[in-house]
Amino acid sequence: MTVTDAVVRVLDAHAKLTSPAGALARDADLYAAGMTSHASVNVMLAIEDAFDVEFPDELLTKSTFCSLGAICCAVEGLLEAAA
Repeated sequence: MTVTDAVVRVLDAHAKLTSPAGALARDADLYAAGMTSHASVNVMLAIEDAFDVEFPDELLTKSTFCSLGAICCAVEGLLEAAA
Protein backbone atom coordinates (compact mmCIF):
# COMPACT_ATOMS: atom_id res chain seq x y z
CA MET A 1 0.00 0.00 0.00
CA THR A 2 1.33 3.42 -0.90
CA VAL A 3 1.40 6.45 1.39
CA THR A 4 -1.36 7.99 -0.71
CA ASP A 5 -3.56 4.89 -0.44
CA ALA A 6 -3.13 4.79 3.34
CA VAL A 7 -3.85 8.51 3.73
CA VAL A 8 -6.98 8.18 1.57
CA ARG A 9 -8.19 5.39 3.87
CA VAL A 10 -7.57 7.55 6.94
CA LEU A 11 -9.37 10.49 5.35
CA ASP A 12 -12.35 8.31 4.42
CA ALA A 13 -12.55 7.01 7.98
CA HIS A 14 -11.95 10.23 9.93
CA ALA A 15 -12.23 13.42 7.86
CA LYS A 16 -16.03 13.42 7.44
CA LEU A 17 -15.71 14.61 3.84
CA THR A 18 -18.75 15.11 1.63
CA SER A 19 -17.26 12.77 -1.00
CA PRO A 20 -14.68 9.96 -0.93
CA ALA A 21 -11.12 11.24 -0.52
CA GLY A 22 -9.97 9.21 -3.53
CA ALA A 23 -12.39 11.14 -5.74
CA LEU A 24 -10.79 14.48 -4.84
CA ALA A 25 -7.87 16.05 -6.65
CA ARG A 26 -4.57 15.72 -4.80
CA ASP A 27 -4.58 19.48 -4.15
CA ALA A 28 -8.30 19.82 -3.34
CA ASP A 29 -9.04 21.77 -0.17
CA LEU A 30 -10.17 19.20 2.41
CA TYR A 31 -11.74 21.91 4.57
CA ALA A 32 -13.87 23.04 1.62
CA ALA A 33 -14.78 19.36 1.11
CA GLY A 34 -16.28 19.17 4.61
CA MET A 35 -13.42 18.46 7.02
CA THR A 36 -13.69 20.43 10.26
CA SER A 37 -10.82 21.42 12.53
CA HIS A 38 -12.01 18.76 14.98
CA ALA A 39 -11.96 16.11 12.24
CA SER A 40 -8.46 17.23 11.22
CA VAL A 41 -7.24 16.37 14.73
CA ASN A 42 -8.73 12.90 14.34
CA VAL A 43 -7.03 12.61 10.94
CA MET A 44 -3.70 13.62 12.49
CA LEU A 45 -4.00 11.03 15.25
CA ALA A 46 -5.02 8.30 12.80
CA ILE A 47 -2.10 9.19 10.49
CA GLU A 48 0.30 8.96 13.43
CA ASP A 49 -1.09 5.52 14.28
CA ALA A 50 -1.13 4.27 10.69
CA PHE A 51 2.48 5.25 9.97
CA ASP A 52 3.93 5.04 13.50
CA VAL A 53 5.10 8.66 13.31
CA GLU A 54 4.58 11.76 15.40
CA PHE A 55 3.94 15.18 13.89
CA PRO A 56 6.35 17.75 15.34
CA ASP A 57 4.90 21.06 16.50
CA GLU A 58 6.01 22.89 13.35
CA LEU A 59 3.80 20.60 11.23
CA LEU A 60 0.71 21.05 13.38
CA THR A 61 -0.74 23.69 11.09
CA LYS A 62 -3.84 23.96 8.95
CA SER A 63 -1.67 23.93 5.81
CA THR A 64 -0.24 20.50 6.68
CA PHE A 65 -3.74 19.01 6.60
CA CYS A 66 -5.33 21.16 3.88
CA SER A 67 -5.09 18.59 1.09
CA LEU A 68 -4.27 14.98 0.34
CA GLY A 69 -1.03 16.10 -1.27
CA ALA A 70 0.03 18.19 1.71
CA ILE A 71 -0.63 15.33 4.12
CA CYS A 72 1.25 12.84 1.94
CA CYS A 73 4.20 15.23 1.64
CA ALA A 74 4.34 15.65 5.43
CA VAL A 75 4.10 11.89 6.04
CA GLU A 76 6.78 11.11 3.44
CA GLY A 77 9.09 13.66 5.09
CA LEU A 78 8.50 12.13 8.52
CA LEU A 79 9.14 8.63 7.19
CA GLU A 80 12.36 9.75 5.50
CA ALA A 81 13.55 11.43 8.70
CA ALA A 82 12.85 8.25 10.66
CA ALA A 83 14.77 6.02 8.24
